Amino acid sequence: MDGEFPSGWERWDEGPDRLILAYRPDVFDGNEIPSACMPTLYVTQGKRTRRPGRNRRETDSWFVTFYLEPEVTVTEQRFDDRDTAIEGAGELAAQFVAGEIDYRGAYQVARPEYFRALDSLVGEGAAE
Repeated sequence: MDGEFPSGWERWDEGPDRLILAYRPDVFDGNEIPSACMPTLYVTQGKRTRRPGRNRRETDSWFVTFYLEPEVTVTEQRFDDRDTAIEGAGELAAQFVAGEIDYRGAYQVARPEYFRALDSLVGEGAAE
């Protein structure tokens, strides 16, 4: 992938061992939809940990982790190198925009208002 991502996805942060993509930060701004609910793709060398003060596990592998919220992971995929991980993130981003990702399945407790907001932004809802 040449560094371009599907419509709505923006490079949020980038470094030698990470790339963070955010979906529609213009919408997830805390007014209508909480910013903590912004779909985010993390491309990282090493697996991300959720424990404060701990770094990613040392590894040559790259991971793409798709979050809907800080504690809600849609999927995590492993790749051998940065370029293929970025390509994988691009594919996930495209699937999300096309409405092909089942984000409801990532939740233990349904969030109907949030689901309606996402439905209006992705897939057929985005075309209306």
